[in-house]
Amino acid sequence: MPETLALLFFAHVLADYVLQTRRMVDTKARGATLALHFLIVLGTLLLVFGQWDAPALYLLALSHIFIDTIKVQLFDDRFRAHVVDQLAHLVTLLITAALVPSLWADGPLAPLGWLPETALLLAGLIYATRAGGFAVGKLMEPFSPELTRDSLPGGGQMIGVLERGLIFGLMIAGLPAGIGFLIAAKSVLRFETIQSGGEDDSRQMAEYVIIGTLASFAWALAVSIGTLALLHSLLGLPLLEIIRPSA
Repeated sequence: MPETLALLFFAHVLADYVLQTRRMVDTKARGATLALHFLIVLGTLLLVFGQWDAPALYLLALSHIFIDTIKVQLFDDRFRAHVVDQLAHLVTLLITAALVPSLWADGPLAPLGWLPETALLLAGLIYATRAGGFAVGKLMEPFSPELTRDSLPGGGQMIGVLERGLIFGLMIAGLPAGIGFLIAAKSVLRFETIQSGGEDDSRQMAEYVIIGTLASFAWALAVSIGTLALLHSLLGLPLLEIIRPSA
């Protein structure tokens, strides 16, 4: 089951955050865009597992599009809807892996024993950085117009990607203490910027930075812990042995 779940997660991340373009996201309410996304989701699943005759993969792709259709038709594209949408997708991955645990083992790519672990680490990194960028961006969207007018174009997004990537790397490497230094470094770099404005502007900017930083860090930590939990299951090791590798 762990191998199947790791590859399902990898396929989901590729379909939603690598192969899905911004234009597709903006026009997802259209039937043609949903149909294209369905083909991408299904094609990614079939390629990752190397199978064309697995009914579970077709059902999973259909459930993916069903969830997306409900989201675009009944909900707005804000933070809460985005998180619920992703949670629903992850639940379908868990259900599929539980119902068809041998989906990977029965496939033609099963001899590639290194693939599930590699795919999981890559998927975790993308989910921590790129998916986290979408989630945090939607959370901060109501506050962004006024407080980011003097920022570099895309500067905040790039900082977020780098910090989440660093957190993911530190957690996977068994160096969670390094996250404290990352927080301290970001606080020092932001302090002078916050203090350069007026009193009201400084307070608003401080609150904006704190909310965004905590949300970004929380997302990266949650994804890292989830990735480590699945990784330890793949390797058959206790979780603490991966977080704190022996010398």
